[in-house]
Amino acid sequence: MPPRKKGRKAKRKSGYMISSVSEMYGIHPQTLRLYEREGLLRPSRSEGNTRLYTQDDLERLETILNLTRELGVNLAGIEIILNMREKMGAMQREMQSFVEYVQRELLERGAQASSRIENALVPVPRVRGLRVKGPQK
Repeated sequence: MPPRKKGRKAKRKSGYMISSVSEMYGIHPQTLRLYEREGLLRPSRSEGNTRLYTQDDLERLETILNLTRELGVNLAGIEIILNMREKMGAMQREMQSFVEYVQRELLERGAQASSRIENALVPVPRVRGLRVKGPQK
């Protein structure tokens, strides 16, 4: 990799150009432009305004192509499916965050309860395990 020249932007977007993506997936470049107009794909742009498709864009394109080619879903259906997937992902992240919050709270409250028991005026014996007897005959 050649050293960077002064004056160049330090952050440079990389990705595949529309011609490469079109060739890789066997679709016309106009189809990719249509997907972008419909809001299904959002490739980044270079300084020269060239579309650059990242790995995430390619994965999304593969999903779109699978839905159209394999399942016969139209563009409106694809938009709904992709939006639902994004919402489900957001909900999953929120649930994970909530579960982590509850776990932290339980650990903190358990530590507080343990501290109160250890500092009690009358010591409270710890119960290690309860044995439950089966039905008597």
